[in-house]
Amino acid sequence: MSELTGAEIVVRALADEGVEHIFGYPGGAVLYIYDAIFNQDRIQHLLVRHEQAAVHAADAYSRSSNKVGVALVTSGPGVTNAVTGIATAYLDSIPMVVISGQVSTQAIGEDAFQECDAVGITRPCVKHNFLVRDVRDLADTIRKAFYIASTGRPGPVLVDIPKDITIQTCRYSPKRSEVKLRSYTPVTKGHLGQIKKAVQMLNAAERPLIYVGGGVVLGNASDELIQLVKETGAPCTTTLMALGAFPGTADQYIGMPGMHGTYEANMTMQNCDVLVAVGARFDDRVIGNPRHFSQVPRKIIHIDIDPSVISKRVKVDVPIVGCVKEVLTELNELYVQSQGERSNKQSLTEWWKQINTWRARDASAYARSDELIKPQSVIEALWEVTGGDAFVTSDVGQHQMWAAQYYKFNKPRRWINSGGLGTMGVGLPYAMGVQMANPGADVAVITGEGSIQMNIQELSTCKQYRLTPKVLCLNNRYLGMVRQWQQIDYGSRYSESYVDALPDFIKLVESYGHVGLEIDRPADVMPAIKEAFTQHKDRLVFLNIITDQTENVFPMVKAGRGLTEMLLGPDDL
Repeated sequence: MSELTGAEIVVRALADEGVEHIFGYPGGAVLYIYDAIFNQDRIQHLLVRHEQAAVHAADAYSRSSNKVGVALVTSGPGVTNAVTGIATAYLDSIPMVVISGQVSTQAIGEDAFQECDAVGITRPCVKHNFLVRDVRDLADTIRKAFYIASTGRPGPVLVDIPKDITIQTCRYSPKRSEVKLRSYTPVTKGHLGQIKKAVQMLNAAERPLIYVGGGVVLGNASDELIQLVKETGAPCTTTLMALGAFPGTADQYIGMPGMHGTYEANMTMQNCDVLVAVGARFDDRVIGNPRHFSQVPRKIIHIDIDPSVISKRVKVDVPIVGCVKEVLTELNELYVQSQGERSNKQSLTEWWKQINTWRARDASAYARSDELIKPQSVIEALWEVTGGDAFVTSDVGQHQMWAAQYYKFNKPRRWINSGGLGTMGVGLPYAMGVQMANPGADVAVITGEGSIQMNIQELSTCKQYRLTPKVLCLNNRYLGMVRQWQQIDYGSRYSESYVDALPDFIKLVESYGHVGLEIDRPADVMPAIKEAFTQHKDRLVFLNIITDQTENVFPMVKAGRGLTEMLLGPDDL
């Protein structure tokens, strides 16, 4: 046991939790912590150019590595700038610890310089938060933060530390045992009786479907999911947050469901008789109108670590609360043991015939062109060049949906995007976090000319730390998804969705010390992407790809409509 300052305790406690990287931006309230970082070599700090980017980078670090991401920001505007990143992680259940500076304890509530109520401001968008008022509580608070963030349904935890706490001293005791909180004991093991009911339903199902959400990725349960899908012979659909949890090139995979899901996934979701929802929450962008979804009778099995999401939007028949990995392991064992009880072999064959009929519609087809670059073709070219093995981060908009539709993810944690909050500007800082967690891996950013400008200053961070993602900017000179909605629902009145004053991206990127390539012909797309990933492997490359302005994302389920009420192409407008 040794006497340390609060700042030294912060750094030591983080190191004891296995933290290797922190993303942050210094300011007055956290300068003692930064001084402690300077005096050690166990943790590397990455200086971002905006606090929002720090949190996004820590978020993606976590998503791509199964570690707890860490961000460090100062008080006042430091923490308010971080709120968007915190809310983004919260909506997608990402384990993360954010440490924020606070004015000295005696100044709290006095409207001191750069004071804000960090605990109050972040309360609606964190799993939990703390204000540390005694240096002797600091180490235990950080340990609790990591435990809460990473167990149960994961989420971000904020630790707000007044400046005077970081200079006070006390004895530091290294972590000796697992954290236990009497008021927080997440259930991990599923109820055996409910799991047996699920097996009975699956054995009798004539039209089963396994519907997978992001909880399978977060719960590291892909292997168990793949086993279940293979054992049952059922089709599998994965939400936007679960892409890669089941191989995207597998025969039993029918694509993503929902607003921009495949025709076959939506028709299968609507017409199945037994639906197994694993780590999913029946989001409005997935099932459309709940009343329409509930029109077709079906039995629903819902597996999730968080009891609050079960029957929240859709009433289920067999709720199973527990860690998806543990529940699927037990479900698979019981299902294999019950082989003699199955009576659905013929009906399953007929079910697949129907699904393949829906597949034959090929709703992902698009009109190709020798003159205009179709954005879908860019994603297909990226998939071919990278062998489907890259980490792909995305901003939010049309380009996000095209990436989800046309890049076939075969592994979990390779697709990094903002789902629940739909945050523009995440793509580049996400790539920073991914590359720090996965050095040497191919990292691609799918973005648009609108989204990229929200955090484009992070090109400076990439230069400083030699980060080398390949940025594919699908530049259609519009806020594309807004324009699409305005075309379909607002009589083509394009109110403030055309971007009329864009920078010269090539000159801008080169001014930061990176490589810029401009592509405006379809024939040049594949060669340019190959050049980026081979000739410039050790450089950040920004590909400004001039795409067809009129292209829309299809299929599309309009807001308030049911899953089967899809627009399949321009002819349906």
